[in-house]
Amino acid sequence: MNRFVTAERALRTAAPHELLDAARRVLAELYAAESAELFMADYGLTVLQPVSVLPYTSEPVSVHNSVVGRAFGAQEPVVETAGGRARVHLPVSVRGDRLGVLTVTLPDEDGAEGVLEELAEIAQVLGHEVVVAERDTDVYLQARRKDRLTLAAEMQWQLLPGRACARPEYELGAQLEPAYAIYGDNFDWSATADHLMLYVTNGMGEGIEASLLTNLAINALRNARRAGIALADQAALADQAVYAHYRGRCYLSVLMFDFDLATGRVAVVDAGSPRMLRLRGGSVEPVTFEPQLPLGMFDETDYVTQEFQVEPGDRLVFVSDGVHAVADPQGTAYGDAALARAIQATRLLPAAEVPRAILRELTGYRGRTLPDDDALVVCLDWNGR
Repeated sequence: MNRFVTAERALRTAAPHELLDAARRVLAELYAAESAELFMADYGLTVLQPVSVLPYTSEPVSVHNSVVGRAFGAQEPVVETAGGRARVHLPVSVRGDRLGVLTVTLPDEDGAEGVLEELAEIAQVLGHEVVVAERDTDVYLQARRKDRLTLAAEMQWQLLPGRACARPEYELGAQLEPAYAIYGDNFDWSATADHLMLYVTNGMGEGIEASLLTNLAINALRNARRAGIALADQAALADQAVYAHYRGRCYLSVLMFDFDLATGRVAVVDAGSPRMLRLRGGSVEPVTFEPQLPLGMFDETDYVTQEFQVEPGDRLVFVSDGVHAVADPQGTAYGDAALARAIQATRLLPAAEVPRAILRELTGYRGRTLPDDDALVVCLDWNGR
């Protein structure tokens, strides 16, 4: 434990851009580690990129068919042994948000098991420090890119809360496509001791204009939420903000949820096109609400909340129209039936992995890599209190 405290202190006091160097030093001094590498998950969740000095000459590894990727996907340490050495792959995550993998090479394969728990905790501390350090350095954000982001995508990724979140009551996962050129789709969440608020947004337009519209709407919703305003009034205030700027030329569709963590009662505002499907007891069915006007379409629109109940074991999947409206080469829309099959096929995956898996299946359905519209999938597993 004294070694762990020393390692934790070294990471907390390191300069933001020197976290990996600090981890290497402390792992070498306290655990006789021969090397340590930090791999960051790229924006598309397809590869793990090594954190290194620009221009990044080290090769990325696959998320789907590598040992490092196995540790990332399973969120459990994976130990490789060869030649008397042990390579320990440790997931780096923060409250369920999977950031990457820390790989540590130890000289004694027999001693790896004895320090595995301590090394896993050090990897978690490193994850927390990476999140804090990203306020002050671009090192880790740069390491996440296997391609250059468009300016619109840069703005959208900076607006997001993360790609996953976990608490005893729920687990959340979300992903956007195309990861390096998204337009206006967005998700946002915030939790207190008793409530989870979740927004799923289907933005209008393309490129910078779509990103600017979404930024305005999301920040208007956050401003109202942080003032303690109820869900329907949040929608009304964001509607006024968008209309005041665009005068109805542009508007934004959003599904808004306020989950009571103690009871599972959910207040909903359905202002547009995002959809929700529920997996319960082995069957998938769409859950519909009374539709209301998108934010910013008309002046001073009033919004009302509806309610529904979630039960322990429920899985909720939310999608934008870039998912359910996408067409195959013959022109047949993906629709709720195909989406229900995809939800069934991924029912054994954790919530954090479901969005990426559904989006991979969607790519096969449309028959080409690049979509015509951006696509959003959010998965919520409800455990209850």
